[in-house]
Amino acid sequence: MKIVTNKTARPIKIPLPGGKFLHLGPHKTGQLADHDAERPALKKLIKAGDIEILGEGDHPAGGPDRTGAPHESTHGHPQSTLIRPKGNR
Repeated sequence: MKIVTNKTARPIKIPLPGGKFLHLGPHKTGQLADHDAERPALKKLIKAGDIEILGEGDHPAGGPDRTGAPHESTHGHPQSTLIRPKGNR
């Protein structure tokens, strides 16, 4: 697996085989199969500087180190720890 990073400040749609797409938000990362990284459409995006493709163990330069504990959701209300008799209402 290869790691692909969106280097732009806008969402990007990366074409994949079979008519599928990988949607990446601004400065987000995703995964591609090794053989998909050799497609001409991806090479064009790399040449334009829109995306960067790294190996499986590589980390993006200047990016956060993701070795720590995962972050909990920061949107909405905190999850209730109460046990309700008939489901969560």
